[in-house]
Amino acid sequence: MLQASAVRDWLVESAEVWYNDFIEWLGANLPNFVLAILIIVVGYRLSIAAKRYAGRPVYGWIGRESVASTTLRLIKYTIILISVLMAMRISFGFSPTSLLLTATVFSAVVGIILAPLVGDIINGVFVLSDQPYEVGDMVEIVDTGQLGFVEEVTIRYTKIFTVNNTFLVVPNSEIRKRDVVNYSAEDVRTRQTLEVTVTYESDVSKARELLVEAAQETPEVIGTQGSVRIGKGEYPLEPRSFIDDFGDHGVELSMRYWVREPYRLQMVSSKVNERVWNKFRAEGIRIPYPHRHHVFDDTSGEVNVSVGGRTEETAEED
Repeated sequence: MLQASAVRDWLVESAEVWYNDFIEWLGANLPNFVLAILIIVVGYRLSIAAKRYAGRPVYGWIGRESVASTTLRLIKYTIILISVLMAMRISFGFSPTSLLLTATVFSAVVGIILAPLVGDIINGVFVLSDQPYEVGDMVEIVDTGQLGFVEEVTIRYTKIFTVNNTFLVVPNSEIRKRDVVNYSAEDVRTRQTLEVTVTYESDVSKARELLVEAAQETPEVIGTQGSVRIGKGEYPLEPRSFIDDFGDHGVELSMRYWVREPYRLQMVSSKVNERVWNKFRAEGIRIPYPHRHHVFDDTSGEVNVSVGGRTEETAEED
């Protein structure tokens, strides 16, 4: 009983001492706290104003939305960091050198934890400098087949607004390892290929003409003459068909055509395929399909066969 009373008295006395010390410390440092908060708030508001008023000049000077937005973020965060350091220095006499030593020890402790984040930032610098894509470009991640528009490129990640009306956020350290197809970087015109096989009995020349006609009758397809330069070569814009090979079941044909915009490639491809199908049926062009032959011998066992509803034995009696 006496021990419990002693412990209770000690706790009460300790609480009173801590409370009095806190009140004394707060009374001595409250003005410093208020001043520090005021400096940080002013710095934050100043960073927002700097980002707003520097936006147009920075965009005009850099010309790339991704790099310009990253630069504006750096300006904003730099002003906030400076305001925090000033608040700590003026209010509490905290030295930036002490902060540097503390940050060094802290980074050594949590370096393994922050390594992925640092990797994303370093890869983000490479993404911004290499310019594989820009905000507004239509891209496709090859290994997943996800298609969408680049919504935002930061120092840490790339945000893609997919055609399925969803957002895809990919860390820069991951997206640099993947194959990314950019459909609208230099020229929005995109070439498509249609492969089809016709029977050997069909009119191959007529089939090739029908392929070209089907593409030319599709409004989204470039049907006029002209060419597009890719590297050192020039390629015609009008649809063209070719004989690729002589296969087991028929003659393998292909047609290459250019689409005006890459934003609805599946729909355009479906329109062209539908026109090809209708033209082939109207002209008697046949598309082969695999045939299966069953061969029976003495080792195959027995099978009952009926012809016109009659069994094999009935047919022999007739």
